[in-house]
Amino acid sequence: MPKTEKPKILVVNDDANSLFALTSLLTQWAEQESYEVLAARSGQEALRQVLMHDFAVILLDVNMPGMDGFETAEAIHQRARSADIPIIFITAFLADELDRLKAYQRGAVDFLFTPVIPQILYAKISVFVALATKNEELKQQARQLSQRTTELTATNLRLTREIEERQSAERQNHAKDEFLAMLGHELRNPLSAISSAASLIGLPGVSAEGVARAKKIIQRQSQHLGRIVDDLLDLSRAMSGKILLNRAPLDLAALVGQTLETYRATGRSTDYQLVHDLDQGWVDGDATRLEQIASNLIDNALKYTPAGGRIEVRTWTENDDVVLSVRDTGVGIAADLLPHVFDVFVQGSSTLDRSQGGLGIGLSLVRRLAELHGGAIAAESKGPGGGSTFTLRLPRIEHQPVAAAPPAEPVSAHGMPSILLIEDNDDGREMMTMMLSCYGYEVHAAADGNEGVAAAASRQPDVALIDIGLPGIDGYEVARRLRADPATRGIRLIALTGYGLAEDLRRVLDAGFDRHLVKPVDIDQLADVIGGCVPQAVKQ
Repeated sequence: MPKTEKPKILVVNDDANSLFALTSLLTQWAEQESYEVLAARSGQEALRQVLMHDFAVILLDVNMPGMDGFETAEAIHQRARSADIPIIFITAFLADELDRLKAYQRGAVDFLFTPVIPQILYAKISVFVALATKNEELKQQARQLSQRTTELTATNLRLTREIEERQSAERQNHAKDEFLAMLGHELRNPLSAISSAASLIGLPGVSAEGVARAKKIIQRQSQHLGRIVDDLLDLSRAMSGKILLNRAPLDLAALVGQTLETYRATGRSTDYQLVHDLDQGWVDGDATRLEQIASNLIDNALKYTPAGGRIEVRTWTENDDVVLSVRDTGVGIAADLLPHVFDVFVQGSSTLDRSQGGLGIGLSLVRRLAELHGGAIAAESKGPGGGSTFTLRLPRIEHQPVAAAPPAEPVSAHGMPSILLIEDNDDGREMMTMMLSCYGYEVHAAADGNEGVAAAASRQPDVALIDIGLPGIDGYEVARRLRADPATRGIRLIALTGYGLAEDLRRVLDAGFDRHLVKPVDIDQLADVIGGCVPQAVKQ
């Protein structure tokens, strides 16, 4: 325990001799009783001392010129901090009952008459010094207890926060474990179908119809795998802020209408009452990403609404917002899940049958894409069985008509361009070569970067399809060398890569490529890009 301050005794007397006698008498016991003695020659000086110090007891002369002892005592006890200081009046006169009453009314605790008897003085001041010492110890203990309480409170808050953080981390880890198990399930299903279909094609006696069906299965399941990879990559890009929006004024109602038409054309909405009410509303947005938002919201409604259910899609303007609402009569969202539906890896139900399917990242992607457009997304539900409503709000802009694009130049049909494919994956190179050849292109292939540069110099192709991750020298260096050589400078360069971040696009263009395509690439899309690079290309 810290050392407590010694109690102080104040002696107040206008007579110098009396003051000296009393202070000397008290000083002789000061070491033994562990206190300090201070002196004052007047009531005013006594008040100044009280302002600066706390006192265990005050020995106050009654008869003083100017401010007498009674007035001094009253002034001392009017101040809150000194109101409880015990005062012993010292007087040379025998006080009558009225004087005693007056003294006690001013806060006196006792009287001493001069000449003072040392033993009586010692006995009285010892009591008050002991009380002051004990009070100071109690105050010190109270301060220490208060400090300890504060420390314990802070420790408790810290522990509570750590527990909550640990529980949150455990929930996130559990969600990630479930997601990985979900991902494995979602990947194995199409891979199993692809493997079975490929094996079927090679079996003896399989009919032509069976081969055709197997090919369609392989194509359909490959596209499904591509969508899974795209979802994962899009979420990663969105969460890291690396999605590059290609903004332009567009009518959200028209975009949503086209999305709904796709659902009807593919038959995905056949078993549902899919109704819409689309009012025009213009926004500054990326058409591809906004269509992704609309598709994810509609997919979510279809996934969690039983066949025969009703799905309403509406757009309208409200103040400075364009609003998209998707409402369903499906399974609804539990109250404890509702605040977390836009969190990563959260899904309404996780059962072994996995009837809903999906990775549980669509709504997370929707929220991030909405935020990148300066908008917001909200979810409402009356609970299990009560359906759900998702509402997207985007900043509204005034429609500014876009000038019509100049008519495209006619495409000549005098021949197909020659293509150099630089790809190190043997199977990928063989399949791409075969597909392009089927489209009528003259295709030459190279298995690494150096071989590709040499083939470009000797073959002089119209278009070079170049993988980025090549052995020897990578695709970036291949492009730089081809652009540096006057003989190959005019070749159109298209990057075929698994890297699709905004930074990857920048590096591709900086290296000298004309276009950037992310694997897997649909052959029709690739043919269109080649046709755009070489106008004389004609797709047959």
